[in-house]
Amino acid sequence: MSRQITILGAGESGTGAAILAKQKGYSVFVSDQNVIKDKYKAVLVQHDIAFEEGRHSLEKLYPCELAIKSPGIPDTAEVIKFLRHKQVEVVDELEFAFRFLKGKVIAITGTNGKTTTTLLTYHLLKSAGMKVALAGNVGDSLARQVADDTHDWYVVEISSFQLDGTSTFKPHIGILLNITPDHLDRYEYKIENYIVSKFRLVSSMTADDHFIFFADDQVSGPISKSKPIAAQRVGISLTDKTAPVYAHEGSMFFNVGMTFSINQTDTTLKGPHNLVNTMAAVTAARLAGVSEVAIRSALKMFVNAPHRLESVGILNGVEFVNDSKATNVDSVKYALGSYTQPLVWIAGGIDKGNDYSLIKDEVRQKVRALICMGADNHKLANFFTDIVPQLREARSMKEAIAAALEVSRAGDVVLLSPACASFDLFKNYEDRGNQFRQAVRDLMQPAEQNLNEDRHVKN
Repeated sequence: MSRQITILGAGESGTGAAILAKQKGYSVFVSDQNVIKDKYKAVLVQHDIAFEEGRHSLEKLYPCELAIKSPGIPDTAEVIKFLRHKQVEVVDELEFAFRFLKGKVIAITGTNGKTTTTLLTYHLLKSAGMKVALAGNVGDSLARQVADDTHDWYVVEISSFQLDGTSTFKPHIGILLNITPDHLDRYEYKIENYIVSKFRLVSSMTADDHFIFFADDQVSGPISKSKPIAAQRVGISLTDKTAPVYAHEGSMFFNVGMTFSINQTDTTLKGPHNLVNTMAAVTAARLAGVSEVAIRSALKMFVNAPHRLESVGILNGVEFVNDSKATNVDSVKYALGSYTQPLVWIAGGIDKGNDYSLIKDEVRQKVRALICMGADNHKLANFFTDIVPQLREARSMKEAIAAALEVSRAGDVVLLSPACASFDLFKNYEDRGNQFRQAVRDLMQPAEQNLNEDRHVKN
């Protein structure tokens, strides 16, 4: 009789885990409390995997020897309590996939910068000809990648929610970029609990592994230096020239097996936060065996994910930048630090308890005007009323772009970097960024058409 596995959640991680479990000879049942998306339902049908949607039927979930839960399901959920009461082991898809993985893992976590660092690390290894998979919160689930093929390296972006469901997961190279207050509703509103979750990254690592960390981070830096960790530590710094990897005046210096330096102008990423992301990715690539020559070449060709300081066009001499992924104040701080030009800043949405004092001085120095775009702009507007020269309000992306065009001048940057969640006016941060990009391009098309007509007349 085959062993029974219950999988809770039928998104990317759940369907990936179901495919891998079926491949390994388990009897699989998938349960999702919500309606399953058509693309994932098709996968389950294709692999002849039993499922239910719209409920968790406890009598169908148990008995089983193992349960795999979606990262979005908290440990406090009744279905999790039920299974644990029955003494069923409940793990994350990440943990389940790792138990069948044959290659080595580079795992990246942190509150901000995970996706950029993950994509860049993958790009550096892929460009060097390595057999590498991209997995986790970007790309396919780790379980799906393990089921599909065997790779030498797996570059995985992981969240605290995923780490909470691990016990034996062990990256060969672990990267912790930073820790700032986020998702605290899952951690009893205690940042201490969130910190414990993030440091599960290193709990199973050994002396053969490497732990890359940002030494300057106020929260994770001191802990990374002092916490008993078996892995070899590699600190990254923007200020400390004694660190194995550091930056100075726009150049990055590496002492990782060999000594070399790279100027940020020779990469496609800008801003001090991307110095950190780049140093982490390059360090991981060197530890994985990528040559300096291959790294230099690949850095010039990297294209970041959308909605992260994405330049979407220039209109009337004004550059429009989509940083919709910046849903907290720390992310906005990084964005503001990436520009020397005067800024027209578009911000707002659902405030998550933001402390705007963290960016007050930089806003005062750089922001010409603030466009408050949200259903309720009181907190944002009240805080910056006496700090920015001009303040406007908008209730849609088109209103925000129109206001930005009114107050901007040639040479300015219009920066969408909201500091807030998007759900008051948009479906998600991607929808917000897509609407920004489209609104700018819609305005650019008539301008380009007029320019072409002028050229035709002159010719």
